[in-house]
Amino acid sequence: MDIIGLGYLGFEATPATLDQWRSYGPEVMGFQLGAVPANDPESLYFKIDDRRNRFAFHPGRIDRLAYIGWEARGRMEFVAAVEKFRAASIEVTVGDAALCEQRGVKELIRFKDPVGYQHELYYSQKWTPKSFVPGRPHGGFVANARGMGHLVVITPEYPPELESFLIDLMGFKWYGAGAGKGKTGFFRAKLNESTSHDIAFGFGAGKRGVQHVGLFVKSVQDVGQTYDIVRKRNLPMMMTLGQHTQDPHMSFYHFNPSGFAFETIVELEPWHNDGFELNPEKMSTWGHELVGPILGPSVRNVEELKDF
Repeated sequence: MDIIGLGYLGFEATPATLDQWRSYGPEVMGFQLGAVPANDPESLYFKIDDRRNRFAFHPGRIDRLAYIGWEARGRMEFVAAVEKFRAASIEVTVGDAALCEQRGVKELIRFKDPVGYQHELYYSQKWTPKSFVPGRPHGGFVANARGMGHLVVITPEYPPELESFLIDLMGFKWYGAGAGKGKTGFFRAKLNESTSHDIAFGFGAGKRGVQHVGLFVKSVQDVGQTYDIVRKRNLPMMMTLGQHTQDPHMSFYHFNPSGFAFETIVELEPWHNDGFELNPEKMSTWGHELVGPILGPSVRNVEELKDF
């Protein structure tokens, strides 16, 4: 499948969490409040580039990931992907006109992976050139045609079918297990040659939820200013500033109102494929001191999620 990368992410949030996001998104992260679709007036949308939105927060009973949106390169690639899903007997739901309008895309389908996460595949998301205006002084995010960043989720099981689904069906490239402990898999979309991974699944017995979302900013200053704001507001952190062994980037992690972490990242040099699978002896070459939990409150026991 000719998938560019992550296109958007949708979450459910309690009323209290939604209220926090209205100020946190612009003031801490530098997001722009996006236009709210007429058929979804109670939700909250954010822009981080010239696309109509990259994040959506919908009213819900708990804070949780609702869907993961993947961008196909265009209509022909989308049609081919739909045919491939159906040939593999994967159940897909075609998004109606109202849902496509809500997402701001031409067409979409919905499907689940073998461990139960809800995905969407779409093409042609609405955008307006030079429309992104950050919520505070900010140099901007690296997104647009390369995807919005990456996502790490925890799964209560890690069956062989998961990797087959991602690699053989969706066409993702296996990157490796990283330096983490236990069973973890990092994957990147077929058309992504800019970053090491678009999504990672980490095994956590009896656990499910988002561990973190990685967002790329345009300068060290953007990382530093966000870091200062987080510290001045005494927002909970996961890891201090540091540089991962497997990527030539600098980043830090802190927790947002929904209970998962944002990794704010700057590329110190362009990412390049090493040509072989890495096996880092340690996660980071410097920094990234663990000062908070590795799994925030967004990762829940599966029993808590059985009715959602």
